[in-house]
Amino acid sequence: MRVLMAAGGTGGHIYPGIAVAREILSRNPESEVRFVGTARGLEARIVPENGFSLSVIDSAGLKNVGFLGKIKGLLILPKSFFQSWRLIKSFKPNVVVGAGGYVSGPVVLTAFLMRIPTVIMDSNALPGFTNRILAPFVTRAALAFEDALPFFGDKGVVTGNPVRQEFFDIKPREPNGKLSILVFGGSQGARAINEAMTQALFDLKDYKENLRIVHQTGERDFEQVREAYKREGWDNTDVVAYIHNMPERFAEADLVICRAGATTCAELAAAGRASIMIPLPTAADDHQRRNAEALQKIGATEMILQKDLNGKILSEKIISFIKSPERLRKMAESARKVAKRDAAQKTVELIEEVSKCFAT
Repeated sequence: MRVLMAAGGTGGHIYPGIAVAREILSRNPESEVRFVGTARGLEARIVPENGFSLSVIDSAGLKNVGFLGKIKGLLILPKSFFQSWRLIKSFKPNVVVGAGGYVSGPVVLTAFLMRIPTVIMDSNALPGFTNRILAPFVTRAALAFEDALPFFGDKGVVTGNPVRQEFFDIKPREPNGKLSILVFGGSQGARAINEAMTQALFDLKDYKENLRIVHQTGERDFEQVREAYKREGWDNTDVVAYIHNMPERFAEADLVICRAGATTCAELAAAGRASIMIPLPTAADDHQRRNAEALQKIGATEMILQKDLNGKILSEKIISFIKSPERLRKMAESARKVAKRDAAQKTVELIEEVSKCFAT
């Protein structure tokens, strides 16, 4: 089976695609998966790092980009369609999969026009803008939530959000007298989280011996955050612009401070890790807040809205976990209970089904 996987923009789109690609190859090593994205997206780094080839096309978003951004995106579209057509014609996929991001639009739509079956993946209760546009044209849709089914009619199948196996392999943490914290604001960082965490350092100074912190800042805030830790005397903290091996960092963490994107939620559940979530307030239809509320309801996370976020509130939360480590264990157990281990398998089964129907 030859699969063309369109995925770009953020890790939340790319990593589920990688989980599915690995499952395809584990079932049949003779299968071939090629990714398609843009040269400026994170896929340009993440896809090759994970051992897959990436073909690049020109593409731009049409939502939340302003008037000039929309004009630019529309002007690029003809080139996007031509490059997609040329790539599909040369690669000859059995199935084209849209794993998310605006690059999925021209690739999946071109495949439809070329009468090649398509599957799109969507990890949110409210499907993304590109997937809502593609809904009438796709063969099937692999969805993480039942709430998304009405957008796709009988084409939709609830498979769960695919997560890389490395997260499921993570073992429960044994208490060792220190609270190990992983801080990250998504694959590109989050300034609000970076600022709140650095503000919290002063109130946490009496607990230095009880804490180990790994902080992914994103490229934009890296120098500023690193200097803030040094200024407060936190020399043993690991401050990095980007984490290449996130499962390894999850395995070392007792507590994760993060956004509430669908992929992050799925990875926390798979790893069984407690968290403090700060949902992105500008996320479409406030879906990150919904994600965090769902996990908070079952006791797997504690949520701080960004409008309420500051160093004092964050430090108080962290200190409460230092004083009550048993809460971390219970939260981790609650998180693991909602993990969907077979999401990648179910998604691949859907892709294989579509491929076989096309072959006949």
